[in-house]
Amino acid sequence: MLDTDSNTTNKFLSHLASSLVYYREFLIFNILFIIIILLFTQDFSLLPSLVISILIIDISALYLIGRRRNKELDEIKTIINNIRKNKYNSEEEIQLGSNLLALQKAIKKMFKKEKSDIEYLQRLQKMRSQFLANVSHELRTPIFAIQGYVETLLNGAVHDNNVNKHFLEKANQHTVSLSNLLNDLIDISMIESGEMRMSFRYFKINDLLNQVVQENRQIAEDKNLELIYVSAREDLQVFGDKDKLKQVLVNLVLNSIKYTEKGKIEVLVEEEGKHAKIIVRDTGIGIPENYLDRIFERFFRIDKARSRSQGGTGLGLAIVKHIIEAHNSKVVVTSKEGEGSEFSFLLKK
Repeated sequence: MLDTDSNTTNKFLSHLASSLVYYREFLIFNILFIIIILLFTQDFSLLPSLVISILIIDISALYLIGRRRNKELDEIKTIINNIRKNKYNSEEEIQLGSNLLALQKAIKKMFKKEKSDIEYLQRLQKMRSQFLANVSHELRTPIFAIQGYVETLLNGAVHDNNVNKHFLEKANQHTVSLSNLLNDLIDISMIESGEMRMSFRYFKINDLLNQVVQENRQIAEDKNLELIYVSAREDLQVFGDKDKLKQVLVNLVLNSIKYTEKGKIEVLVEEEGKHAKIIVRDTGIGIPENYLDRIFERFFRIDKARSRSQGGTGLGLAIVKHIIEAHNSKVVVTSKEGEGSEFSFLLKK
């Protein structure tokens, strides 16, 4: 019985305390009310009874206000605790009283953003894990190969003139692959972290494209392929980072050479209004349609064995994508299996 009375008293005091945030408003209202009554009645003998009556009314009103406020606060606490414990699958499950609709809307918005942030962090964690797994695998392949050749040489093959030079050449090829992979990892890390500085200026696109074609022509000829550059207007200038764009073009040209068995690779420029469209087109094996959206992913390869045997790191097109996006442009790919592929992007004239 005492416990029940104690609980009732505690609740009453709790509700009353909760409403005390409004005591200034009540106090001002009561003083004004008493002054007005006294001015109208001119009977100051009413003051004690008037004060007692107002005090009783105030306590009753404060109690009711406090009870309602505590109920609303309990609703809010419950909602927040449920959010903290991940009890909601959708923001629609969050419901408050009719007087708290504005707050309900704000909490739903917060919940939606928090859920989106968590999902984003989970995706980042998954991508990070996949990236680390891919890097580990890509590093392990050339390191194990080098280790195997060196151990074979140390075990006596170094004195065998029939194989020692061959093994050293193979080990050297894998060190080059390892170096290329590390350079690409550094590049993509700097690009994605925003640490890679870009130097934008106008330059003659003819000079750059001609240089790229000349430097890679021998590689194409070694595969009996034609590497053709269709010259643009002599005075045509584009706006961009010349060195980074050269890296893009070298990647695209070498990629075309790698996946073309016969025919040709063309490099050309088409003027489109205020932009110049840079195109690298080949007559290679083409890209399956279901892979077109994935070729710019890090370490994604359609033919993994072929790519590794020809020195690919799996990061080239990812780097291309990031550099072109830094130029406020986008790499567009069209391809048909057995007929070839075309990579293009726009640069400001």
